[in-house]
Amino acid sequence: MMKLKTTALLITSLLVLAGCDQAEKSAQQLMGKAAESAKQAIDETHKAAEQAISDATGGLISKKEQSGADKNESSSQEI
Repeated sequence: MMKLKTTALLITSLLVLAGCDQAEKSAQQLMGKAAESAKQAIDETHKAAEQAISDATGGLISKKEQSGADKNESSSQEI
């Protein structure tokens, strides 16, 4: 009778551990999806902000930034 109780306890413990492992995997998947959604929202907000700035300034700021980027590229090529 004692052997049966011990076996039942071991099986129950294994099931609980397996359940915990599955719960952890599910939580990690949910966190990954949440992080991806947050990143996508940030990227979309950034693009919308850039577009709003471009619209408000008539594209002057983005043209200046590109000119600065071109200068940086040419200076790094000279080195």
